[in-house]
Amino acid sequence: MAQVVGTVIEINRFPVKSLAGETMACAEIDWQGLEGDRQYAFYLADDRSRFPWLTGRDLSRLVTLSARYRDPAAPRTSPIEVHVPGESAVALDDPALAARLAKEMGRPVGLIQLGRGAYDAMPVSVITTASLAEIDRVHGAQLDRRRFRINIVIESERGEREWRGRRLFIGERGEDATALIVAGAIDRCVMITIDPDSAARDPKVMRTVAQEFGNEVGVYASTARPGPVRVGDAVLVED
Repeated sequence: MAQVVGTVIEINRFPVKSLAGETMACAEIDWQGLEGDRQYAFYLADDRSRFPWLTGRDLSRLVTLSARYRDPAAPRTSPIEVHVPGESAVALDDPALAARLAKEMGRPVGLIQLGRGAYDAMPVSVITTASLAEIDRVHGAQLDRRRFRINIVIESERGEREWRGRRLFIGERGEDATALIVAGAIDRCVMITIDPDSAARDPKVMRTVAQEFGNEVGVYASTARPGPVRVGDAVLVED
């Protein structure tokens, strides 16, 4: 048996790793996560480590660039436009964009497409409004939840941590609906200190999360049953 624990109130997809994403009314979840999520990434061409990606950790301004599929319903084939604040949109694969980032970094930068997604750990991230409210309370101010780059936000009076190791069912079909297996909590890094609009860094955000929440915000999940997810869908958790 499963019980209703909340409602989906926000769905976010990030076409390019570390760039701002797009908020959606509905999305498809396949075995790789949200269809089209983190399908592209810029990388440091001279980096031979296991984490060569160019992210906001290296260049804070990345989070102010927003990526959009020209055809949101066909992310596998659609070109991507990148919107730079105060400038005209450019194609993601425009060599001038990579060259500009390389100049700012002082290092060569490339672009890659990854069908399975450029994830740090697992393909889907989930958080509840209860957890966000608790972070705001402890922090003493309301934080822009875009800092946490979460795929699915659930309105719930319960925290997502208690669902670890259990299945979430999303949609009207109850236990036959789209399903996720909730895994471990998400370890946070300096990305959460970066303001999504100004790119300014606020170290206090990191201190709050590290000292009061064990450096964990939100949970990772993997796909148990592919299918759609929509804003307004009921969320159930298995007993």
